Amino acid sequence: MTDDLARLEQKVYALVALVEELREANADLVRDVAAAREQNRALAQRMQAASARLDALIARLPSDLVQP
Repeated sequence: MTDDLARLEQKVYALVALVEELREANADLVRDVAAAREQNRALAQRMQAASARLDALIARLPSDLVQP
């Protein structure tokens, strides 16, 4: 019986360690997702600005050069 309790105790400690490791990994992933979302937002802003610049350049072209 004592051996069973000792084995159970070891398994519980191993489980607790695994849970802590998984929590840390999850926190890392949450930070990675937040960083990726911020990067995506910044890139979307840059694309929107580039699109606006292209539209402005197209508007400045002579009308006979702009094809429908």
